[in-house]
Amino acid sequence: MMTRSQQGRPNRLTRPSIAIAAAVAVTAGVVAAAPDAKTAAPAGPKLSLIAASKSVTLDSWKDDPGVYLDLGTYLTSEKGAFELKVTRKSYKDPVVAKQIIRNGKKTTTKTLPAGLVKDFAGLPGFMTVNVTDAAGKSVLKKTESFCPNNASGRVRPDAPANSKYPQSCPSNPFTLGSVWGVENGWAANTFAGYYSAPVQLPAGKYTAKVSVTKKYRDLFGIANKPQSVKVVVRERSWEEGEGVSASAAPSSAKSAAKSAHGAHAGHGAAADPAPSAHDAHAGHGAPARTDAPAAATTGAGPTFNVGHGPYPPAPPALPWALKKQAAEKHAGKDAFGAQGFSAAHVGDRAGQTDGSRQAPGAQPNAKRPTGKSTVPNVPKPDLRSLPAYGITVSDGYEDVPGKDYLAFSANVWNAGPAKLVVDGFRSPGKKLMDAYQYFYDAKGKQVGYTPTGTMEWDPRPGHEHWHFTDFASYRLLKADKKETVRSGKEAFCLANTDAVDYTVKNANWHPSNTDLSTACGQENSISVREVLDVGSGDTYTQDLPGQSFDITNLPNGTYYIQVLANPENRLKETNHKNNSALRKVVLGGKKGARTVKVPAHHLVNAN
Repeated sequence: MMTRSQQGRPNRLTRPSIAIAAAVAVTAGVVAAAPDAKTAAPAGPKLSLIAASKSVTLDSWKDDPGVYLDLGTYLTSEKGAFELKVTRKSYKDPVVAKQIIRNGKKTTTKTLPAGLVKDFAGLPGFMTVNVTDAAGKSVLKKTESFCPNNASGRVRPDAPANSKYPQSCPSNPFTLGSVWGVENGWAANTFAGYYSAPVQLPAGKYTAKVSVTKKYRDLFGIANKPQSVKVVVRERSWEEGEGVSASAAPSSAKSAAKSAHGAHAGHGAAADPAPSAHDAHAGHGAPARTDAPAAATTGAGPTFNVGHGPYPPAPPALPWALKKQAAEKHAGKDAFGAQGFSAAHVGDRAGQTDGSRQAPGAQPNAKRPTGKSTVPNVPKPDLRSLPAYGITVSDGYEDVPGKDYLAFSANVWNAGPAKLVVDGFRSPGKKLMDAYQYFYDAKGKQVGYTPTGTMEWDPRPGHEHWHFTDFASYRLLKADKKETVRSGKEAFCLANTDAVDYTVKNANWHPSNTDLSTACGQENSISVREVLDVGSGDTYTQDLPGQSFDITNLPNGTYYIQVLANPENRLKETNHKNNSALRKVVLGGKKGARTVKVPAHHLVNAN
């Protein structure tokens, strides 16, 4: 199997899978005072930087030294929600960010300065962190980005019980539109997770001063009131044994990618301390759900809102109320009763409390459809392909020695305005399921269906679920754009792994099947439902020989990777003309040591 180690670690991995805390109050510090005296507060919500605690304890592990600065600072939004709409017209156009200000029935829009936001990962250069040692000497100063969709919780009991905003800032390089927000009366953690590299701090006592940079204070009217947090760094070893949570085991990017490499054969089955949390991601490409290098109470653990690729997710920055709960539970207190932390449940793991548990798979209809199939005049999905990315070359390893392969990641997404719903039904004793696409009216009532191919059981380790056979096709085209090689991967288990454009009509900011836990069935399943929601896409990596392109005997030169959605046009869509996406690659080298160069795709310079 292949990894993308030749690419190096990307600048942006996956944003923390955000734990939306229904009915959880952040243990907030003092709310900041008025904005800078010389800066008039602009229209919009009141934003404040707070610290949830006056002190934190951070761990540095001997086997994987480095400290993640999860300092428990939050950005609160009062007098309305803080909302940003971030879009680009095409890959030829720059990213544009606009603040959406709602005042009753009146909505106004303020465009942020051009070039301030360059991608969809958050507000760059939002925070500064200055760390001083016990003698008052500055030992670290760094600037970090901020995702408003980060791990959040309520700061007052009368705030909305649930946040309407998405649970992460997307990291797919070909994202087209995103919505970021901090709900009214909520606070979003400023910790950047794996967006921020760990820092080297010897064991000892420190003071961290956290502040919002001036350009954002002026832009959003935030008070110039830094928050100070006492920090204790302790060195830990996994040889200590008792008291060390296995779920908190450190994992470097290298070791995480290595462990992921074997797990995600095509959508990949990742090894995880909690099999029930993972069994279903058996097959989309290899993000082994390795735990982040952090202490058990930080909430830095597996997440389930990421693409099916080989890299581990970022640690979800857990609201401090839940950290407090975990500490109290270990101390023998009833954190599930008197403390009122109703969003957490017995059996939740670090990183899966506070609403981030895996979603159940969608339930198919009780029986296969009967009567004449009809395709009514109602909204339908619009499947579109993203250009390939994560492109690398490799040999066949011990599996297929003497071969060279071109591997890549591919995503097909749904631009709406209706979700794609496909049910598979199995006749007793038959190997294949018959697949049907359903159609719904504006009220969500099923009003039609049509046969649309089959589903097949994939018994290979790392898959072991039902694949829909008519979803996408991958082809390698010559310079004249005629087909030369076709990938063996043409069957898929659908899941909403990537938020591609949450600004399209009817986009669902909280899709249900963001993992593969039960979405794709078991070997003995009689029926299965697979769904691709509006605004979301399904990323597959090409990790195995046979699922990538065999380039062993191809001459060096220019080629195009074609990602083709709905290749046989069996699925009914609003538009069949936008199903193909091409990505130019240039092959070089010699047999056993092939190379690939990936030119930028217009303004997107990500391989």
